Amino acid sequence: MAKKNVVQSLSVDDRHYFYDAPGTIPGQLRIDAAAPPTEMIWIDYNPEGARRTVLKQPEDVLSDLSSAASVSWVDVRGLGDEKLLVRLGEVFQLHPLVLEDIVNVPQRPKVEVYDRHLVMITQMVIPKPDGQGFWREQVSLILGQSYLLTVQEEPEHDCFDPVRDRIRYAKGAIRNHGADYLAYALLDSVIDGFFPVLEEYGERIEALEDEVMGHPTASTLDQIHQVRRELLLLRRAIWPQREAINILIRDASPFMSDHVRIYLRDCYDHAIQVLDMVETYRELASSLMDVYLSAVSNRMNEIMKVLTVISTVFIPITFIVGVYGMNFKVMPELEWQWGYLGVWIVMLTIVVGLVVFFWKRGWFRALS
Repeated sequence: MAKKNVVQSLSVDDRHYFYDAPGTIPGQLRIDAAAPPTEMIWIDYNPEGARRTVLKQPEDVLSDLSSAASVSWVDVRGLGDEKLLVRLGEVFQLHPLVLEDIVNVPQRPKVEVYDRHLVMITQMVIPKPDGQGFWREQVSLILGQSYLLTVQEEPEHDCFDPVRDRIRYAKGAIRNHGADYLAYALLDSVIDGFFPVLEEYGERIEALEDEVMGHPTASTLDQIHQVRRELLLLRRAIWPQREAINILIRDASPFMSDHVRIYLRDCYDHAIQVLDMVETYRELASSLMDVYLSAVSNRMNEIMKVLTVISTVFIPITFIVGVYGMNFKVMPELEWQWGYLGVWIVMLTIVVGLVVFFWKRGWFRALS
């Protein structure tokens, strides 16, 4: 009797992903009920021109997939329509495990070579408008001889608009190259999309550093933890992508020409630069934690200094008052006419003397 496909939930960066329990059937698709509906955009171009079409059925591009006269880019956005995604896998002859990796997000960025196509799984990050955090989204690229299929989780936002504009307005040399150059351009956009996110984290870390050195609070500690956690997510996204791009450069493939592999070296350099920045910011965030703890400890020490000075001033006064509060019948000073005034003069003299002594030692200046 076959085991049932058990699905469990996992919360990652404020979103809920799903993963299979051990022993489940491979190749099964998991469609989240909250996933946006699937839409397909077909961009077909050559050196002479480009056209954009909204596809209703995946079969509409079947006759153009093997045409060498133009490059076909099928951009699929949203993972809410299971039947449409299954038909898409049939049209592009995707292996069931490939379709599973595309639909069941998130997957670790990777590169896999098949007989009919090259599969690339990437992680794209988009900064949030408020500058606090980012959206993380999986983008799958299936590269054929004359076509490129991309599948995104969300239809609202991506970092591919510059590439679309280059195709629409014939900017650069993208129309003069094949589908492999288009795949490189999209990969380069994904990697470059990390820089605006990292720029915002640099500003957040600088602001936190000023706050830690000035007036650290419990909220400051929470913000440092949040930054460290988000930087860890960025590292998990960029680290395997660097290795995937290195595989494309190192291993020869019929789907990736030598000319485009040279361009991929620049993409690999950008990935290394992003990874270095992530590691640097993580170290800065970790050092901020140490600075925060030191600042809190210093503030506590200053408070203890103040309390110690106050206690030291009142200790002799407390001793004198304690002596004259004892219940002995024979205490000559109690019968003196100027005894009460004398005790006050002695106590005030001690207080003034201690204050002058502390001032000359510079202890009051150390408290300011």
